[in-house]
Amino acid sequence: MNETIETLIKHRTIRQYKSDDIPENILNKVLGAGIRASTTGNMQVYSIIVTKDKERKKEICKLQFNQKMVEQAPVVLTFCADFNRFNKWCKQRNAEPGYDNFLSFFTAAIDALLVAQNVCVAAESEGLGICYLGPTIYQADKLIEFFNLPKGVVPVTTVVLGYPDENPDLVDRLPFKGVVHNEEYKDYSKEDIDKIYEYKENLEQTKDLIEENEVDNLAQIFAYKRYKKEDNVHFSKVLLKVLKDQGFMNNE
Repeated sequence: MNETIETLIKHRTIRQYKSDDIPENILNKVLGAGIRASTTGNMQVYSIIVTKDKERKKEICKLQFNQKMVEQAPVVLTFCADFNRFNKWCKQRNAEPGYDNFLSFFTAAIDALLVAQNVCVAAESEGLGICYLGPTIYQADKLIEFFNLPKGVVPVTTVVLGYPDENPDLVDRLPFKGVVHNEEYKDYSKEDIDKIYEYKENLEQTKDLIEENEVDNLAQIFAYKRYKKEDNVHFSKVLLKVLKDQGFMNNE
């Protein structure tokens, strides 16, 4: 099997890390691979903040809902949508930038996520483990203050990086028929939904989760426990305020 494809297929989220530092040449190699990611118009409207300092990682851990692998892993990478640098370049070259709008944030966020995924694949190919941290977008306002981010810069995801101290099983994924459409979108019938989620719903770990959360099924865990409507609404308001404060909501 092609090595790149094998790395992708064998991806595991790692939550336990050894204390070993990542050699600088390996870290730079991984970051360099990230920077080769596709980018809108070759603008590269993103930035990567590398955190190794133990005290700063402790503070980031608090902002990431106390996920302890933030302190345990030797490196924490925060990926930001960043039009600050590009805007300054435009102004210094007598070109008035027009990137103070939601589309520009969305463009930069896509760029940052593409780089993050490149970094993760490169890291895994070097024997490192990774874990994406979801709270970054929820805590964007606090992370902006922590990193002293100027206008035009918004954190969109965080990745912890280090040598794995565990070897978890591969996580289940939906079957092809659940996510791949040929030529046009084919909407799902009730029967389709039952078939697509059948395997996931019948896993032993799913049954344990249902019992632990005292609900009737897996969908209720997602809708009522993990990603509740009230939380989604709250953090949406936080993010919209962040985008306005960071100069991305002038949509006139």
